[in-house]
Amino acid sequence: MIEELAVVVKTENHQVWVESRQDGACAGCRQKASCSTSAIGSVVGKKAVAVDSRINLHVGDEVIVAIDEVWVLKASLLLYLLPLIAMFASAGMTNWLLPDASAGVELWTAGSALLGLLLSMRLINRLQRRFLLSHCTRPIVLKKL
Repeated sequence: MIEELAVVVKTENHQVWVESRQDGACAGCRQKASCSTSAIGSVVGKKAVAVDSRINLHVGDEVIVAIDEVWVLKASLLLYLLPLIAMFASAGMTNWLLPDASAGVELWTAGSALLGLLLSMRLINRLQRRFLLSHCTRPIVLKKL
């Protein structure tokens, strides 16, 4: 499990909304100028995230929030590998189907690669909305501090 320290900002039924407390570690670090976490955190800012909780929590409580790293790894593979595979497969299939002597075979191959990339992005978006975000990658509150 990947764990993160967070603060409860809102409560609803069996869900709490939490914000990350990453600034505590970043404030004491000497590598802030060259650190990507610090740079991303300063650009994105604090964002509240809905988290499932079976613990009775109140606004202002500090909690440990966790997410299963297996699902993070699977989502990363889906996000990075599927578009590449779709792009190369569609370009290869177009190159195989069209005769070499036909006019504009390179243009058709590049266009089909782009189409394969766009279709895979659309598929990932649908999978993310319907399955990954709603069922698999839901963070949970492990404990109250």
